[in-house]
Amino acid sequence: MAHELGFRPSELSFFYRKCNFPFDLRENVRLPFTPQRKTIPEPPLRWGSGGRVVVTAKKSPIDGVSPELNKIASQKLDSAPARRRVRSAFMELQQQLDHCLFKMAPAGIKTQEWYECNSRGLNIFCKRWFPEPDVHIKGAVCFCHGYGDTCTFFFDGIARHIAASGYAVYAMDYPGFGLSEGLHGYIPNFDQLVDDVIEQYKKFKGRPELKGLPHFILGQSMGGAVTLKIHLKEPKLWDGVVLVAPMCKIADDVKPPEPVLKVLNLMSNVVPKAKLLPKIDLGELALRETKKRKLAVYNVISYDDRMRVKTAIELLKATDDIEKQVEKVSSPLLVLHGAADKVTDPKISRFLYEKASSKDKTLKLYEQGFHCILEGEPDERIFNVLNDIIHWLDSRCSST
Repeated sequence: MAHELGFRPSELSFFYRKCNFPFDLRENVRLPFTPQRKTIPEPPLRWGSGGRVVVTAKKSPIDGVSPELNKIASQKLDSAPARRRVRSAFMELQQQLDHCLFKMAPAGIKTQEWYECNSRGLNIFCKRWFPEPDVHIKGAVCFCHGYGDTCTFFFDGIARHIAASGYAVYAMDYPGFGLSEGLHGYIPNFDQLVDDVIEQYKKFKGRPELKGLPHFILGQSMGGAVTLKIHLKEPKLWDGVVLVAPMCKIADDVKPPEPVLKVLNLMSNVVPKAKLLPKIDLGELALRETKKRKLAVYNVISYDDRMRVKTAIELLKATDDIEKQVEKVSSPLLVLHGAADKVTDPKISRFLYEKASSKDKTLKLYEQGFHCILEGEPDERIFNVLNDIIHWLDSRCSST
């Protein structure tokens, strides 16, 4: 799901919270999110002598789920083995959810899941979707998911539809997210994460079944920032870039002031993994349809706790870096955004579209669309967005 640093001053306060903070962070700033399960109200944030007391919010039970499954879902998910156990317990139930991505998923799609140890010794979860054997493969699409998310929930339905149109679709969970190894929700270095993705996707691109085919990369929400950083590091790596509600710039009027950034930087060096930032549930702002919003809680391995301090700093740095280099974006580019998105600002996508040096670039804004235009909109809109992506891919395949 998605999540970002597209801010608007009047809607949410990310740093400010009515609690005993040791400094005043009353700034209206929003950082990446995953639609979250409602939690039992948290106790006040406390500061003790010599350190911080962090109390993790207790998750409330998921309606309609057995006590056994709720017990599994409520366990601590810091480690990858715990997340894998939870996903395994919920996998069958997830596939039966009343959502168009699942109910209308094309038949005959061949999927494969596996783990690969990367050069840093981390076990990375990988997945691929292939069309039926008699369908000609036009190209390959590699996916970059959003903050807190995974490639095993809503994206599974998205990938099946793209695969059915003749594409080999590949995805991975970043270290620390989904089923990949690493501390849950922790990004110690955004560039390192980008390098991890480049390493893995180069392996995918080198597979015999993809030889001679055009390769595209699709990034959603924070995954849009990952995708742009990949492109900026290796501009010739892809035949096209697709961005959905991307995180690529912080609006100037809500960028944290220097004193706040200095404090956060200091904290990130002292307690980088600490969950010190206020927790915000942005589900209502991300998924327009109430019925679909309620299904987001079944994404049980998403990271929905307070953001870790170092993660917040790394995301701020990443958007600053992208903003400084946006004119260097040169790949064929498709940017899609909900016009009513209150998580990432569609104006920022227009900024990207206008500044990018790409000669082949397209911007599509969807009227009344929220942040999750591929998951939380009315069924017709979801399939319109999917068809727009597939049509764009098809037209670039015929010209490569």
